[in-house]
Amino acid sequence: MARTRNATVTARSAVRARRSRTVLAAGALSTAAALAGGCSGGSADAATPPDVPMMQQLGTPEGRLDLVAWTGYAEDGSNDKHVNWVTPFTKATGCRVHTKVADTSDSMVELMKTGQYDGVSASGDASLRLIYGGLVAPVNTGLLGNYDDIAGYLKNQPYNSVSGQMYGVPHGYGANMLMYRTDKMPRPTSWNVVWDTNSPAAGHVVAYDSPIYIADAALYLKAHRPDLKITDVYELDDEQFNAAVELLKRQRPNVNQYWANYLDELQSFKSGYNYAGTAWQVTANLATADLAPVATTLPSEGATGWSDTWMVSSKAQHPTCMYKWMNWITTPKVQAQVAQWFGEAPANPKACQYTDRGFCSVYHVGDPVFYKRLAFWKTPVKNCGDDRGNKCVDYTRWAQAWMQIKG
Repeated sequence: MARTRNATVTARSAVRARRSRTVLAAGALSTAAALAGGCSGGSADAATPPDVPMMQQLGTPEGRLDLVAWTGYAEDGSNDKHVNWVTPFTKATGCRVHTKVADTSDSMVELMKTGQYDGVSASGDASLRLIYGGLVAPVNTGLLGNYDDIAGYLKNQPYNSVSGQMYGVPHGYGANMLMYRTDKMPRPTSWNVVWDTNSPAAGHVVAYDSPIYIADAALYLKAHRPDLKITDVYELDDEQFNAAVELLKRQRPNVNQYWANYLDELQSFKSGYNYAGTAWQVTANLATADLAPVATTLPSEGATGWSDTWMVSSKAQHPTCMYKWMNWITTPKVQAQVAQWFGEAPANPKACQYTDRGFCSVYHVGDPVFYKRLAFWKTPVKNCGDDRGNKCVDYTRWAQAWMQIKG
C-alpha cells in the first residue's frame, strides 16, 4: 500500500491519540486495583486463569462483530478512503464491524468487563489482566488459517499465553528505540545517554510518560548492576524495584519532556528541544521526512517493546465473526495495510511482499535476533514466576511510584 509522505502525516494526525498505551500518572491510581490484579473473578497473581471454554469449531457467521481496538487497527475508509480493510472483510464474511476505539490499555480492560464486545486488540500491559480476569477465552489456533505464518518469536510469550496455551493471535509489534539528534551527539551505543547526569543530552532527555517506563530503568540496571540479579524487567522484587525507582528519580532533573502522544515528542525533536530518549520508529520516520537530523538505534542493553494481540471475549456474542476477523487481519495483504498505516512491524512476515520497498527492513521484520533483544511489555504482578514466589512488586505500586518520580 503506497502513500506519500504528506498522506502519512495526515494519517498520523488522524490517529494522534492511538498510542496512549498505558495509564498516565494523573489517572494511574484510579485504576490501580485493575492494574494489579483481579477483575471479574480472576487475579493476575493466580496460578491458573479461570476455566473459560475454547471454541472447537466455527459456526455460521453471526453477521455482526463488536471490537475494542486501538485507533488505526480497524479502518473502514472513514479516515482515508484509500485505507479500508473492514469493508472487504464484511463483503467476504457478512460480519458488519462496529469498533469502539480505546486510547489506553486501562480503557480496554474496562470496556471488556462490560461483556458487550467480541474481541480486543490488547497490548502486553493489558493482556494478563484480561486472561486472569476471565475476560478473554483461550484461542484455538487450529481454526486460524494464517496462524502458522505468524513469526515464531511472537507466539507463546508470557504476555499472550499461559502454560503453552495461546489467548489470542499476534497482530503487530515494535521496539521502544533510542532516538537522538545527530547534530547534538555521536551515535549512542548505550542507554547511559539518558541516565548519566553528565550525558551530552542532560537537560534535553525525553522519556515515556507511563509507570511501565520503570521497566526501562530496570533494563539498564540489569546490564549495569549485576548484583541486583534482574532477569525479567517486569518481575522486580523490592530491592530491584527500589533501585529502578531511584535511578528514575536521579534522571528526573535531566528530563525536559515526558510524552504519551508521540506527535508531541516528534515536534520537540524537530525543534531541537529534545536530544535523546525513547521513541518509536514511526516517529523517527516522520522526523527525517521533514529533514530533522535524527536517527534511532538499539543500544547494547537492548530495549523494551510492545506486541499487540487480538483476543476473543469470554462472553463473545459473535465468536465465529471474531475468529473470521482474526484470520482476516493476519492475512499478508491486510497485515501490510495495517502495518504501514499504523507504523509497526506486521506479525506475519509474508506481509513484506506487499509493503513499500524498505519498510520491513526498517522495522526489522522477520529478524528474531533483533526482537530477542526486546523485553515486550507485560503487566507486573506479585507472582515473580520463580522461586521468589509472591515477592514481586505489582502494578499498583508501579503506578504509585511513577507519580512520586514525576513529582
